[in-house]
Amino acid sequence: MRLSILDQAPISDNQTAREALNASVRLAQVGEELGYTRYWIAEHHDLPGLACPAPEVMLGYIGAQTQKIRIGSGAVLLPHYKPYKVAEVFNLLATLFPGRIDLGIGRAPGGSAEATNALSDQFLQQVWNMPNSVKELLQFLDDDFPHEHKFTKLSAAPVPEIAPVPWLLGTSKKSALLAAEYGMAYTFGQFMSDQDGAAIIGQYLDSFKPRKQGDLPQVVLTISAICAETNEKAEEVALSTLIWALQRGKGSGAGVPSIEEAKQYPLNEAEQETIEKMKQKMMIGDPHKVKEKLAELAEQYKADEIMIVTITHSLEDKIQSYRLIAEHCL
Repeated sequence: MRLSILDQAPISDNQTAREALNASVRLAQVGEELGYTRYWIAEHHDLPGLACPAPEVMLGYIGAQTQKIRIGSGAVLLPHYKPYKVAEVFNLLATLFPGRIDLGIGRAPGGSAEATNALSDQFLQQVWNMPNSVKELLQFLDDDFPHEHKFTKLSAAPVPEIAPVPWLLGTSKKSALLAAEYGMAYTFGQFMSDQDGAAIIGQYLDSFKPRKQGDLPQVVLTISAICAETNEKAEEVALSTLIWALQRGKGSGAGVPSIEEAKQYPLNEAEQETIEKMKQKMMIGDPHKVKEKLAELAEQYKADEIMIVTITHSLEDKIQSYRLIAEHCL
C-alpha cells in the first residue's frame, strides 16, 4: 500500500505562523524518512489557524530541504489564476527538483468571499470555465500550446526534462469526470465529502481517456487519521482537532487548542452529536485498528494510494501518528 501526506499547515494556539510553517518542513522531512510517497501542502486564504496561502512558495523551501519524496500542491485553486502562470511556476519547481513535482489543482475558493474578491475578478465565471482552464494548463505542461503563427511558440519556460504530474482534486462526480476526460490522475477528498466516493471513483475509472499513450488512471483517496499507541490515546489526541473544527464552525477559536483545553471545552448536546458525526469520517485508533481500516478503504475505493491529513496540537503527536502508521503499513 502506498501512503502519502496532505498538510494543511495548521497553526496551534501556542504557535506563530512561522513556527507552523517550519513544522510543515519537518513533517515533509519525516515523511521522506518514513517512506511516504508524496507530501502535498494545501492553499488557504485568510482562514484563522491555517498558515499557507501559497503552496508554490512552500514547495521551493521544502524541496530544498528534502531529497527524494514527491512534493506538490493539494491544491492550487485554479479559478484564481491564469493557467500559464501556474504552468510557469510548477515548471520552474520541476526544473529545480526533477521527477519530484506534483501539480494538484482544485476549484474551491479556499477562503471567505472577501478573500476571493481580493484575489480574483469573476471567480464564479472562472469556476464555470474550469474545463477550458484545465485544458490550457495541460497544453502548457505538455509544451504543446497551440499557436496562430508558425514562427512563434509560447512555452511555460523553463521547460523541465520531467514535467510536473497534474492531478485533479475533488469531492464530486463533476471533478471525477473532468479528470477522466483529460486523462488526469484523480484525488478524491473523502475527509471533506458526504458523497458516495466509491461510486464517484468508479465513474472516473470507467470514463478514463488516456492523455498520452500508455497513461493509466491513478486514484488517491484522502482521509483524516490520528494514530497513537492505544485507542484511548488516539481519542485523546483527536479531541484537539475535533474541538477546533467545532470552534471554526462557530467562527471562534484561532489555533488548534491543546488537549487540556479541548477537554475543558463545554459541549452541549447538539455539539456532542456534531463531534460524533465528525469522528465517523475520521480514522482514530491504535496501529492495528488504523491498518485494518486503511486496507478496507483501499479495497472499497479502488485506490492506488491513500493520502493522510493529520491535525494535532503537538507536532510530536502528529509525527508519532505518521510514524506508527508507516511502521505498520509500509
